[in-house]
Amino acid sequence: MKEFLANIIIRTTLKFKNKRKLLNENPSEYKVAKEYRQSIISLKRNFKNLILIILGIFSASFGFKGFLLTNDFIDGGATGISLLLAAITEIPLYILIIGVNLPFIFLGYKIMGERFALKTAMAIIGLALCVAIVPFPNVTDDDLLVAVFGGFFLGAGIGLSIRGGAVIDGTEILAIFLSRKLSATIGDIIILINIIIFSFAAYLLSIEIALYSMITYIAASKTLDFIIEGIEEYIGVTIISSQSTRVREMIIDKLGRGVTIYKGQGGYAKNSISKEMDIIYTVITRLELNKLNTEIEKIEPNAFIIMNSIKDIRGGMIKKRPLKH
Repeated sequence: MKEFLANIIIRTTLKFKNKRKLLNENPSEYKVAKEYRQSIISLKRNFKNLILIILGIFSASFGFKGFLLTNDFIDGGATGISLLLAAITEIPLYILIIGVNLPFIFLGYKIMGERFALKTAMAIIGLALCVAIVPFPNVTDDDLLVAVFGGFFLGAGIGLSIRGGAVIDGTEILAIFLSRKLSATIGDIIILINIIIFSFAAYLLSIEIALYSMITYIAASKTLDFIIEGIEEYIGVTIISSQSTRVREMIIDKLGRGVTIYKGQGGYAKNSISKEMDIIYTVITRLELNKLNTEIEKIEPNAFIIMNSIKDIRGGMIKKRPLKH
């Protein structure tokens, strides 16, 4: 009975790559458990992504209707184009959001794949429906507050959607596409696009509105970076020291962080290679950097240290607190 139920579950709910082969075989308990675990992980991840996208939609909608729309302020990117067209035409914003982002959805399908394009399309449609249906109060008419907090909620919405695996502003997709065709970085292309948008805003609306809209864009960009990268900036540290054992023990005991050990050889002497040594790599937050440098200096002041910024990490011991003795 158990094997029969397992076969039913496998055939109806679990995802196998070779379904024809599956119908003629009796899957083992290990395979059932493995696929069940993978399905649960995927379900949890998809649910989390859905919550993030929904929160992003409501945050961006609040930024639109609670701040920006009533004052004709705009943002950069596709949302800025939508707001600019809404300000100079009588077309509702929710229609413009879909119309402006539609080419970016097709572009995302070619660049990022079908799954990404589908999630992005659903997120943009959800944003348009939220803007059209959900009533939001006009919070304030103060221009500076509108520019700052409108950008804050809009940037938070875009950032949460990106965290969920979708975008509600297609500018980044266009920038990725153009960066592959032109000898320019994604950041340079986004800046160029926004310069064009704000130039049109200054011409069609007013210079004052364009300047306030730049404040909106800055607030949205900083909030977006904060949502995506988090409050803590991670630093990858590579340490080359003759006292590698003591350095490793210090990082584990006093900082409570994990380390990775590489085997290497020094090549600083001309025409010679020194003995083998352990190269230590660890990841810490910027707040812990000063303590790490202090402790390394106590062990070996001349240790060679390389530091690199890291956008995000997952797993390992990075989230553990320092051990207490």
